Amino acid sequence: MEATLHRHPLNRAVLAAGLGFFVDAFDLFLFNVYRIPSLMELGLTGAELRAEGERLLALQMAGMMLGGILTGIIGDRRGRVAVLFGSILLYSAANIANAFVHDVPTYAWIRFLAGVGLAGELGAGITLVAESMTPERRGHGTVLVATLGALGAVCAGLAGDLLHWRTAFGAAGAAGLLLLLFRMRSMETAMFKRTSEAQVRRGSFVHLFADPRRALRYLGCIAMGVPIWYSVGLLISLSPELAASHGLSGWKLTTAFTLFQVGITLGDLGTGMLSQWLRTRRLVILGGMVLAIAATSWYLLAFRSGAGSYAACAFMGLGCGYLSVFATTTAELFGTNLRVLVAATVTNFMRGSVTLLIPLHLWLEHRFGLSTTAGLVITGLGVWALALAAVVLLPETYGRDLDHVE
Repeated sequence: MEATLHRHPLNRAVLAAGLGFFVDAFDLFLFNVYRIPSLMELGLTGAELRAEGERLLALQMAGMMLGGILTGIIGDRRGRVAVLFGSILLYSAANIANAFVHDVPTYAWIRFLAGVGLAGELGAGITLVAESMTPERRGHGTVLVATLGALGAVCAGLAGDLLHWRTAFGAAGAAGLLLLLFRMRSMETAMFKRTSEAQVRRGSFVHLFADPRRALRYLGCIAMGVPIWYSVGLLISLSPELAASHGLSGWKLTTAFTLFQVGITLGDLGTGMLSQWLRTRRLVILGGMVLAIAATSWYLLAFRSGAGSYAACAFMGLGCGYLSVFATTTAELFGTNLRVLVAATVTNFMRGSVTLLIPLHLWLEHRFGLSTTAGLVITGLGVWALALAAVVLLPETYGRDLDHVE
């Protein structure tokens, strides 16, 4: 069995998953970048602009949560490659349609469908890579996947300054269809084939929650990832509103977003390599979290002073670059019969947490008369407390044999 596993990270599985996550992240973050200009072109202004923008973001994330469940079940029952084919077709078609939208209700439905399609890429891709490589080398493969995804997000930020939003969405959809051609020769993993022939429950939420300790592992993984999306989905995406509330003019969302994603790209690469060198996942994740918390404090204090700080955006992204190690850990914590279900739903539930965090911070602001900054700070305290508790309590997974079932 060991001889069939890849030792070198530059193999077909890594390239198929990494390029898929690149397109996934590029497509996903286009709405964050083009939220304001696209809705303004559709006739929205003032408070309506912010409210509809947050609603569409919540719908996209709700689609990702639903898509995470569907692709997770399919990935463990029908195969990892089936998810990679189906997801890329759906989100590519949705993004091409997005280039021709002319009203907000249609825009909302398209973002929801795009979210469903985007949901399968990271979970299935990370699982495919983890099951295709040797235990001591799989971290090199998964870090390349995560880094390519982060580069896709950087490109989305750069596109915001170079392309009209309709052109960018059309290009994203076309890129996905081109990638589909590359995947035509992707092969299923031997671990999945063995599991599919065994009499075990695959892709079952009931089985996932049947054991309380397994359920806690699962919930801990979600909590560990939520701060990444609290940072980009709230703090960065709402930075124009933060700037306006503190009287700061000239703030550019595209610059803040691009610097955050440059930081997370470097963080993904750095934490992934550091994890391999130190032979630990937990300590590297914890270190990234500490850096992200410090950078978040700097970021919010800079706005409060009326100055703002693009550098803080970059360091916040650098701290959140524990994403690559987090995704690897999630795949390593569960058996082959539940691995895609867990990887897909964890990554999408932590993305979809924005659908809860947005109304939470708005409720805090309205209920207690808080400023936008104060509402985000209180929300962040809860998010980071749960994440730190999760990383401390979850077991170390470096070098773990993945050829087992739950």
